[in-house]
Amino acid sequence: MKMEQTIYEAAGGRHAFTDLAHAWHVRCLADPIVSHAFSHGYHPQHTERLAAYWAEALGGPQVYSEAISTESQVMRLHAGNGEHREMDERAQSCFARALDDASIPDDPRLRTTLKDYFRWATERLSSYPDSAEQVPSGLTMVYWSWNGPVKFE
Repeated sequence: MKMEQTIYEAAGGRHAFTDLAHAWHVRCLADPIVSHAFSHGYHPQHTERLAAYWAEALGGPQVYSEAISTESQVMRLHAGNGEHREMDERAQSCFARALDDASIPDDPRLRTTLKDYFRWATERLSSYPDSAEQVPSGLTMVYWSWNGPVKFE
């Protein structure tokens, strides 16, 4: 029995996610609303770290959780910024356009799954609008399959 490709594999692997993270970041910095999220500065390896996070969540190697940071820390970095629905929607639009910029394969199932993941992740990162102190310790990354979120413990 042949195993179905992971989303990570179908997108093109590590290089594809690095290109996608770079393209998304460029689009975000050029957007007058989304760029506000980066106005306080960001990690010098933001693109590489983001690519590793997306790659792991979508079926790639566990580089992010094993060598970079924890899920609770990711949530804390995005917490305490109040409600920002318009910024989230624009970030999602930047992501959809970055798929072309990064030459992600033009497969409808892949593209839909990636956009669904990003929409879900954006909503999840907005879970703690009041304070980073509300984020519990010990959160684990939620992985995605072709059918949506799958939490592996």
